[in-house]
Amino acid sequence: MKLVTYSTNGGAPQVGEIEGGQIHPVGGPGTTMMEIIEHGRDAERVPGGGPVSMESARIHAPVLNPQKIIGIGLNYSDHAAETGAEIPEKPIVFAKYANTLVGQGDAIRIPPITQKADYEVELAVVMGRAAKNVSEAEALDYVFGYTNCNDISSRDLQFSEGGQWTRSKSIDTFCPLGPYIATRDEVPDPQALNLRCTLNGEVMQDGTTAKMIFSVAQLISFLSQGMTLLPGDVITTGTPPGVGAARDPQVFLKPGDEVTVEVEGLGSLTNPVEAG
Repeated sequence: MKLVTYSTNGGAPQVGEIEGGQIHPVGGPGTTMMEIIEHGRDAERVPGGGPVSMESARIHAPVLNPQKIIGIGLNYSDHAAETGAEIPEKPIVFAKYANTLVGQGDAIRIPPITQKADYEVELAVVMGRAAKNVSEAEALDYVFGYTNCNDISSRDLQFSEGGQWTRSKSIDTFCPLGPYIATRDEVPDPQALNLRCTLNGEVMQDGTTAKMIFSVAQLISFLSQGMTLLPGDVITTGTPPGVGAARDPQVFLKPGDEVTVEVEGLGSLTNPVEAG
């Protein structure tokens, strides 16, 4: 099942299922993705009206107000190599916040505080139920689904403020997410997915989740040892090589650009870039 948060004619966001290029409302008007997640993906849903085309709807970030957006840094061996960093012994964890979320077609806005905004295609995990002290063997059972993420990062802030990452990654609009969530049953193996990022039509990143240092299951288990992961929480799982900061010459996002990220089986997420 592919579930999307959308609105039409300026109305309130609601949830729909994508089928045959159309969005079929589920749960009735005003139903949120969080309500769908908390009731379980197999819960009975009441149709909420006629279908609409993807083109005629505004597509929002699929989860609008998660309690937590947890980022993982340097989680691909080939990305660590391109940055000259050592392979981490444990996952590198940072926070992003709901103010960063934008959906399909929404603008990434670059504020004056940064001149080095970078793209990062990532597989994002959406939790389906509370997870505390879970084992790696059972971790994927707690997943609701998967979606695309573009973990926009301000490299000048990231490396000039004592190594702290959260501020550089939590600027407004710096987390495009979507366009939809593919439920867990649609992704048999999250460690066997291709990822790609294109900037103005040029492929910048082309990798595979097989190169993750810490698998999705390992990340969920690791995080759940210290915090309770809740339904709707989002985990962004790291990026493959090809980021702008590691290129020679470096490439950073600028107004007028268009960036697309896509993870195999999860559609594609495209956003224009504007001055903030």
